[in-house]
Order: sequence, then C-alpha cells, then structure tokens
Amino acid sequence: MSDRALSVDEAELRGLLDGRWARIRERARDLLQGDEFAPVHGLSVDDHRARVLTQLKALAKTEVPAYGFPEAVGGSDDIGASVVAFEMLVADMSLMVKVGVQWGLFGGAIRALGTERHHAEYLPGVMSLDLPGCFAMTETGHGSDVQHLRTTAVYDPATEEFVVHTPDESARKDYIGNAARDGRMAVVFAQLRTDGADHGVHALMVPIRDGDGSPAPGVRIEDCGAKAGLNGVDNGRLWFDRVRVPRTNLLNRYGDVAADGTYSSPIDNENRRFFTMLGTLIRGRISVAGGAGTATKAALAIATRYADTRRQFTRPAADGEPEREVHVLDYLAHQRKLLPALARTYALHFAQEELVTRLHELSHAAERDEHAQRELESRAAGLKAVATWHATRTIQTCREACGGAGYLAENRIPQLKADSDIFTTFEGDNTVLLQQLTKGLLTNFRESFGDLDQLGLVRFMAGRVFEGVIERTAAKPLIDRLIAAAPGRGEEADLYNRGWQLELLEDREKHVIEGLARRLRRARRDGSDAFEVFNRAQDHVLAAGRAHMDRVVLEAFVAGIDRCGDQATAKLLNRVCDLYVLSVVEEERAWFLEHERLSTNRAKAVSQAVNDLCRGLRPYAVTLVNAFGLRDAWLGAPIALGAEHARQGDPAPSRA
Repeated sequence: MSDRALSVDEAELRGLLDGRWARIRERARDLLQGDEFAPVHGLSVDDHRARVLTQLKALAKTEVPAYGFPEAVGGSDDIGASVVAFEMLVADMSLMVKVGVQWGLFGGAIRALGTERHHAEYLPGVMSLDLPGCFAMTETGHGSDVQHLRTTAVYDPATEEFVVHTPDESARKDYIGNAARDGRMAVVFAQLRTDGADHGVHALMVPIRDGDGSPAPGVRIEDCGAKAGLNGVDNGRLWFDRVRVPRTNLLNRYGDVAADGTYSSPIDNENRRFFTMLGTLIRGRISVAGGAGTATKAALAIATRYADTRRQFTRPAADGEPEREVHVLDYLAHQRKLLPALARTYALHFAQEELVTRLHELSHAAERDEHAQRELESRAAGLKAVATWHATRTIQTCREACGGAGYLAENRIPQLKADSDIFTTFEGDNTVLLQQLTKGLLTNFRESFGDLDQLGLVRFMAGRVFEGVIERTAAKPLIDRLIAAAPGRGEEADLYNRGWQLELLEDREKHVIEGLARRLRRARRDGSDAFEVFNRAQDHVLAAGRAHMDRVVLEAFVAGIDRCGDQATAKLLNRVCDLYVLSVVEEERAWFLEHERLSTNRAKAVSQAVNDLCRGLRPYAVTLVNAFGLRDAWLGAPIALGAEHARQGDPAPSRA
C-alpha cells in the first residue's frame, strides 16, 4: 500500500458488506435495541432461558419469522433474508440459536419435507410461536451418520398410525434445542417401516408436551443441563415409548404411506431419496457459517478497537518530545495477530454472501437443478467447516490480544468464545463435512454424489480416468480474464498480481485433488481393502477440501471488490484481499516449497509482503471493523466503547 493515505468512506464500505439484503441488516439494527436485547452475563441457566424466550416472543411479533416461509401461509418467501437476519443476532448467541431452532430447523423442516397441508396446519403457529418446536434428528449413538439413526416409526394399518419408538439408549434423541423446556412438538427423524419393509429415514410430527407443559404420553424428557455456552437454549433428550401419531403426521413430500400401508415415493432409489431430503435442509448449515462469521466480526471489533487505544511499553523519545507509550496495534506482532484474521473474515463474508445468494435463487427456481443443488450442498459443507474453524481460532486470538481484559466476562469475548465453540460440530462435524466436500469434487457433483459412501467412492474412482476441472464459483468472466493475463508462476511475477494469486491457488487445488484421485485409484487396483484405502487417505481428503475452499473464498472476495463503486474503498479492499491470499500462501508455504511452486527466496518474499500489508493496513483497521455495522450495544464491551480512552484521559472517538 502506498504511503499516500486513502480517504475511505466507511458508509460506502458498510453498504458493500451489507450487500443484497442490506434492508434486512438495517432492520435488525433498528429492532435489536434497548435493554431487552442488550448483552448480559452472569445469569443462571434458568434466568438465561427465560430471557431468551422473552426475546424470541418479541421477535415473533415482528416480520422476522415470516422471512423464510411461503406467502400462502403469511410468510414473505425470502430465504436469503431469513439467513441474514439469523446472522445479525450476535448480541446474544443463545437467541441466535433459539431462532435457528424454531424458525430455521423446526419450521424449515416442515416447509421442506411437508406438503401444503402440513404448511397450512403448522407453519402459522410456528411463525407466531403458538407452536414452539424441536428438530429431533441427532441421537446419542449417531450424530453425523444420520442415515443409520435407530429411532423407528412402524406403520400400523389397523389404526392408520405410526408407532414411534426408541429401541435403546443409543437411539435417544440428544442435544435437542427447545426440548428441555419450551418445545411442544418435534420433527422426529426415524427409520420408516411398513409391511415389514424398511424405507429409510423419514420425518414425522410428534407431540412431546401437552397443553399444560407436561410430557406427552409415552414421551420421556431430560434436560441436558448446563453447557460451556449457549445456556439460554434449553437442550434436552427425548425418548419415545411406542408413541402413536396419525398417518397424516408423516412429512410426506418425498415419501408417503397410504392407509393400507403401501409406501410410495417420487424418488425410487432409497439412498438418493435420503440425500435429497437431507439436501433440502441445507439452510441450517449455511446459517451456522454466517452466525460464526458474525461472532468472529464482533470479537475482532472488540480486540481491534482495544488495540488501537491500549498503550504498552515506550519507544525512545525524539529530541524535544516527551516519551510516550506505544499503541499495541502499532507493533507488527500484534498486527500479525489481528489483521490477517480480519482479512480472512472479509473474504469469508463475501463467500457467505455468494452462498446465501445461490441458496435463495435455487429456492425460487422453477425446476430443480440437481447439479446446482449438489454443488450448493457441497460448498455449504466446506464453507461451514472453514468459517467455524476460523471463528474458533480467531476469537481465541482476540482473547489473547486483549490480555487480562479479554478474559473478563464484561468484555464479551469469553462468551463469544464459549457460545461459538459448538459451531464446529453442530449442523455437521467439520471433519466429516470436508470429506463430503471432497467427495463431491471427485465425482464432479454427478448424481452419484448422494449415493456413494466412502467405500462406494473408492470403488467409483477405481475405474475412472480422473482430471480435475476447476469450476468457477463467482465473477467467472472477470476471473478468467485475470488468470489469462497472469504472468505465470515464475520468479518475475508480482506477488500482488491478482491473476498470479488466483492461478497459484487453482494450481494447488487441482494438483491435490488429482493426486488424491490417483492415490485412490492406484490403491484400489492393487486389491487393497476399500475401507483401508479411504482411511489411509483421509489426510489427503481433508487437504483437498481446504485447498478448494481457499480458492473459492478468494474468488468470492475478488467478485465482491468488483462490485465496489468507490475507487478508494476498492483500493483498500484490494490490499485486504492481498493480505488474505498471501497469508494463506504463507500458512501453506511448506506445500508450495515441497511442490516447487515457490522458491525459498520467493517464500521469504511472501512473508515480507504480509508484514508490509499489515503495516499498510494498520491505519484502516478500526474503519474495517466498524464497517461490519455491529452496534456498540451488541458488542457491549467497555474496552471497545471508550473505557480505555477514559482511563488514559483521552477523548473517546464518536461512533454512531
């Protein structure tokens, strides 16, 4: 970055970040104000749950619940808005998750898996909160392996009822939000059986409480108790002892049972039917990625503002000037802690926006596009993994960057850390999700994607001649032009040349994926056990997923900058983008050196460039975090709101 200061318009930058659903973000800033929504700490579990329920009831009186539901039942049918609204609930992440359970998971499952009859019967009550509910999928013995859940739903044609049953402790529904206290109905995922035949996992509406709040007959409920975080959410366990529900309680969009027990489905293949049903629930996974992103932004806003004001150690005084302590953000080591993480947060923000846009557009498509849907599911798996891992790592870094002040509950970072930690494993364990992503890359999102388990994938690869094909994910013409104009990967290439950067990450992704394909094919042809083949390649599988996401996130950032209409703002964002991609290259420099994509001198130059970018971006760090548009009241951290200025006797900066 040149020595000449940029005149950056924070409002312009915020407008770009607010993106397509800016009105939803502004509406959230207007709604979530006052003591009712202010961050608090030190509440008991019971008090926190009560507070969050009160907040949820307040939101139920607004338009927020309607965003994700059909117009036919009083909704506004804006799936993108529903995800963005969820992201904004960072003042208390227990409220964020409670909203996600009620209107995202519970209501979303009814919308996606039910028919118009179910929509009319249940969704108005879901939106108004007259029908609080649960999403009962996870079992104690099966978290990520949904296809092998053990809860059963056996059809009895004599009474036209399903008998829902928990056969053993492994099959109890576990960690179910809304179950311990507030939920009255649950969408229960169970193995469907009719006429002695198994038809795989389906979802049914099952009452879990009577009108007075007592457990329904045959239902046993247990409180999961205090957790490391999110204690405003009443997670519980559910057991079903031969609970009978009417045949019409089956959410039957993808599988139905006639009165006589005859099973029918528009999708004949059981595996494909299962993955199609699961794919319709992808909104929850995308929402979790966005929620993790907002938690990261909040922690960075607190830590960066504090570092901009906190002073520590002195520098030698110039002639005639008094000795003065140094702002900690002026130290390169501190910049190295916060600014690459800030750059990656910006990059992930634009990747999230691309994903939400794709989700929204596919939800309104006249016909289902199988390729596009599988691509969406795969990319959602990858982004959820990298975004939540980034949140966990960055929030911890922010805690350390704030020293003892970052450990105080009043400064929010401990709560953000505790509340977001579970995001790495709910809505899919990240390691499993990256494997799912890589499986999609190897099969090129073909129809077989949903049918292949690990063994099937190995067998599938054994007979294929594989060549990795890079599929552009954002701003395709622009990125094609940048790469075409790239000077190649030689020593003469400018490290800041965007085409060179894009080509470097593309080359890494292609090399890793093609190498994995050859490894799987070669091992299988040697007669090796298919399970062992895949198991021994898992490190390679995960590396392929990460390489793919690094490239996808960079493309999204490039596309975001291209949408910027202000020259100074675009120039600043280009430097933030440089810091993102070069910090990724620096992190992965062992791979680039081993595979002779960088020389030793070139790798050293990358590290020097990261240093230079950190120093160049330091004057804009506070502007960059303020542009996230998180209200001071949502941050709720004295160290970010003028307390350090006051302690030093400096005037606090004015903020909206």
